[in-house]
Amino acid sequence: MTLFNESEARAILEKTIGFSTADECIATLNGSIEGNVRFARNSVSTSGEVADTSLAIQVAFGKRVGTTTTNVFDDAALERAVRRAEELARLAPENPEFMPTVDKQRYPATPTFVQATADIDPAYRAKVALDSIAPCRKEGLVAAGFLSDVRGFVATANSRGNFGYQTLTSLDYTCTVRTGDDAGSGWVARNLADAAQFDASSEIGTAIVKAKGSAEARALEPGKYTVVLEPAAVSGLLMFMLFGFDARQADEGRSFLSKKGGGNRLGEKLFDERISAYSDPAHPEVAVLPWDQDGLLRDRRPIIDKGVVKHLNYSRYWASKQGIDPVPQPGNIIMAGGEKSTEELVASTRRGILVTRTWYIRMVDPQTVLLTGLTRDGTFYIENGEVKYPIKNFRFNESPVIMLNNVEELGRSIRINGGAGVGGGPGIAMMVPAMKVRDFTFTSLSDAV
Repeated sequence: MTLFNESEARAILEKTIGFSTADECIATLNGSIEGNVRFARNSVSTSGEVADTSLAIQVAFGKRVGTTTTNVFDDAALERAVRRAEELARLAPENPEFMPTVDKQRYPATPTFVQATADIDPAYRAKVALDSIAPCRKEGLVAAGFLSDVRGFVATANSRGNFGYQTLTSLDYTCTVRTGDDAGSGWVARNLADAAQFDASSEIGTAIVKAKGSAEARALEPGKYTVVLEPAAVSGLLMFMLFGFDARQADEGRSFLSKKGGGNRLGEKLFDERISAYSDPAHPEVAVLPWDQDGLLRDRRPIIDKGVVKHLNYSRYWASKQGIDPVPQPGNIIMAGGEKSTEELVASTRRGILVTRTWYIRMVDPQTVLLTGLTRDGTFYIENGEVKYPIKNFRFNESPVIMLNNVEELGRSIRINGGAGVGGGPGIAMMVPAMKVRDFTFTSLSDAV
């Protein structure tokens, strides 16, 4: 399926809106070509490309809203889709939180498209699989992984004259390496905007070292330990907290940012002063769409500054209730880090635990962001600045709010979660550092590798 350029997308959207007789109409066109290769047990299992383009239409009569989608774009199909949305709107109950569509915006382009990533072809994917599998075979190890690359576009328009168009690319790679007897496991993952920065033959070495090094793991008593969390382990924990930076949740007493007696904790110091983070849709390493889910213009803004909460999302509805301007939801979070590598954080640790990855994380208490989850794919005991031996995985119970008050050192920040996704979904793209944290709580052992 051909991806529409800006003029083609604009023509479809304007035609769609022109068919509508509703009070207002929003039309969003998404298109992507996703390539992939999957391998397991040192052999490629599947590979291919999936192409898709769809149009979402939302109309409103007063506060009654109807939506529909289509992937057929001739005039008759577009008009049928609009009429269907209008029929549904007339049948729908009024939405008490309905907000009219945004006025015309000006969206500056952000660098969400990289040609090297768009140029990925089957030969490139095959080489990634080979570069992942061949070293594992040589070492008597077993590799299983997945590479996904996407090129696409997003276009949006409404009956008030607003229009935005953006092209997007991304690359996502993950590989788990196991010893032949499944006693040891290593893992590596990369998410990048630019495929030219990715080399599977280099990345796989990390997973191989951890797989070989994590066999014959010893049991360590649960308790509070100093931990060195690699960026992937940090990301898994912080994602839950960062979704809580919402004014409505805080004002209604449903988050860790709620203030006793009502209101929120915007402007309060809640974290160690070394913790700072910001959002910037145009950040070259983790660029995202310049508009949020409501079509509001994103801009660069602080989220946390030296431990002080500087940002809460105010939806248009909640902002209107509070009598203030809306604050768009950021599409990315860039957390400031230091200059040290993970290895240097380990070297400065007298006794502690190195955690490669956190997974299967679940919320225990949203008002404290208490999380539970497991370590995985390489957990090691540190003594006198050296990794001494592998240890069995743990279950942890920990809050990132507490964790960010127990920081001892920060490593370099790297991109962990993806940038702009086709459709501009609600996920937050992240750059986070490795962290050394004291008094991290492990509650029990896990026999999982």
